[in-house]
Amino acid sequence: MPKVVDQKMMLSCGLALGIAMGSAGGAHAAEASRAPAGTANGEAVETITLSNGQGVSAKILTYGATLQSLYGPDREGNKADVLLGYDDLKGYVEVPNYFGVTVGRYANRIAGGKFTLDGKAYQLPLNDKVNSLHGGGKGFDKQVFKVVSIRSGPKASVVLGYSSPDGDAGYPGKLDVTVIYTLDEAGNLGIVFDAKTDKPTIVNMTNHAIFNLSGEGSPDGALGHVLTIPAKAYTPVDANLIPTGELKPVDGSVFDFRAGRRVADGIRDGRDPQIVAGHGYDHNFALDKGLTRAPELAARLEDPASGRVLEVLTTEPGVQFYTGNFLDGSFVGKNAHVYRMGDGIALEPQKFPDAPNKPAFVSARVDPGKPYHHEMVYRLSVRR
Repeated sequence: MPKVVDQKMMLSCGLALGIAMGSAGGAHAAEASRAPAGTANGEAVETITLSNGQGVSAKILTYGATLQSLYGPDREGNKADVLLGYDDLKGYVEVPNYFGVTVGRYANRIAGGKFTLDGKAYQLPLNDKVNSLHGGGKGFDKQVFKVVSIRSGPKASVVLGYSSPDGDAGYPGKLDVTVIYTLDEAGNLGIVFDAKTDKPTIVNMTNHAIFNLSGEGSPDGALGHVLTIPAKAYTPVDANLIPTGELKPVDGSVFDFRAGRRVADGIRDGRDPQIVAGHGYDHNFALDKGLTRAPELAARLEDPASGRVLEVLTTEPGVQFYTGNFLDGSFVGKNAHVYRMGDGIALEPQKFPDAPNKPAFVSARVDPGKPYHHEMVYRLSVRR
């Protein structure tokens, strides 16, 4: 069991590492470039590459505003792609599995695909047994975003835009969406989600990257990674993976990641009925910080083998921790790697699942004149 470390201290250490990485090449500007990637939905798709002088680079597909790859060095300086996914656009179109995509309009599950807003009932498509998941099967992950702008500089950036019509997938209101990716010299990959509506609606957007800090496809998978989540409680789920509405203390359970613990230590513990229900970890954690104006720490993931560290920061009140439980060997990903449960870990900052049907949860409502805004950061660094 790793030594207990104060969360603020861990965050400060991560900041120091990031600054150290950046200061060595402070004179360098991060770069952005674009290239054709093929077509989807009859539209041209591009690949945007953001890179810095410290060996960190990200590729973004305009299809699904997808984070296709994220490269970073290990403690020996060897670079590897730490994201599960596909080598080219074809895989994302023909065998979709949410790898690195922008999910919306509503990330995670809505029970029965139903919610009520201002007394009116809405029905969404069901694509997860009896639930609507990640937008109902044809969400933002399957749309081609337009490149609004792209630039190099202290922060390389790309701004992507998409307009979802009123009634799209059953959701009310025309929704104009912007996703902004930025990369700086300190290894911070920022993602900002903005959305404006012309009618009251619900919005919950996030990125669905699945990480293996040893490098995607590494034979030992990601279960040896050490995870820290600063959350005293999580939202237990029923048999359909819908939150019961309870905020359950993590104390004394396999859901206690406050001091840092190996993912492998609890993922197969069938004594906990929540592990059985989720087929492993597939649960939302109620972050101690709550909803914040600026991104704060939601999770820290460390791979002892490579030394790579990932910190996830967010303005949102929750983070979904998912261990790839539905990767069953039928998905052939990058470099012809067959992906299985535990080969990667998703840490998805978000509003809570099924919040539109749980009045006690932080509201996902968005109104005209009061736009949706979510800022998150994937910060890569190295522990020597």
